[in-house]
Order: sequence, then C-alpha cells, then structure tokens
Amino acid sequence: MGQRYGLEIRAASATDAQGVAALMADLGLGSVEPGLMAGRLDALIRAGGSALIAVEWGPPSGLIALQIVHDLTAARPAGFIATLAVAPDARRRGIGRLLVKAVSRSARLAGCDRLLLPPGDAEAGLAEFASATGFVPEGGLFVRPLLRRGGREE
Repeated sequence: MGQRYGLEIRAASATDAQGVAALMADLGLGSVEPGLMAGRLDALIRAGGSALIAVEWGPPSGLIALQIVHDLTAARPAGFIATLAVAPDARRRGIGRLLVKAVSRSARLAGCDRLLLPPGDAEAGLAEFASATGFVPEGGLFVRPLLRRGGREE
C-alpha cells in the first residue's frame, strides 16, 4: 500500500497472524493463539472490513482494523476503527497517522463518508491523537469526515 523510510503499510492476511497476535498481546489487548487470529483476520475481510499493518524490518509495529457499519440515520456507511494499536517503542513517529490515512482510503473505497473511533478506556493520549488526525468528539465517539481531494465532502 505504501512505504516511508523502511516502513511499509499493507493489508494484513492470515500469514501475518503470528505477528499481529504478538503485537496485541504485548499491548495488553488479549492473548490469542495465531491460528485463531488468522481466522479472525479472514472473518474481518470476508465481512467487508480490512486490517492494515505497519511493518519495519520485522514483526508488525502497528495495526488498524476497519469494519464497515450501516446506520439507518445516515445515507452512507461509516468506517468503524475496531482496533488501532502501535507498539510503544514505535509511537510518536507517525505510524498511527499513516495507518489512519491508509484506512481512510479503504473506507472511501467502501463508500464510507466518515470514520468512527471509539474513545478507548485505558489509552492515554488517544484524545490528543484523535484531535491531531482530524477526529472530533461526537456522540461518545471520535468522528472524522472523509473528504474528497479538494476539500469537498463525499
């Protein structure tokens, strides 16, 4: 999907399950056996979602998972960021921002007009990150409109 200074952002697949499971366990997001993680990644993709990972010279240093949600109050679906995780030693280097940018493209391709990010109970700094990446608090979530190039809403 993209590269920057040895960092690659790409779609995760079942072959990345071991690295994804290790990253999530390291961040306290649950311990999942790699075989089960492979099934979860496949299920997410089959349901129309996507998972992207950031890789630098080894195991994933970042992960973002997107689910497409339909709401009866909105004309277009939204992209719900179900997971956003960056390894502690990789933070403050733009990896989270690049993951959000990449998943925004995926959401636009799926017909979404906004991204939704849950506040996350234990994550210090998420509100600041959300604000810095264009999200605003709305209805208990952080919401970011997805705009076309030129600044017009899709």
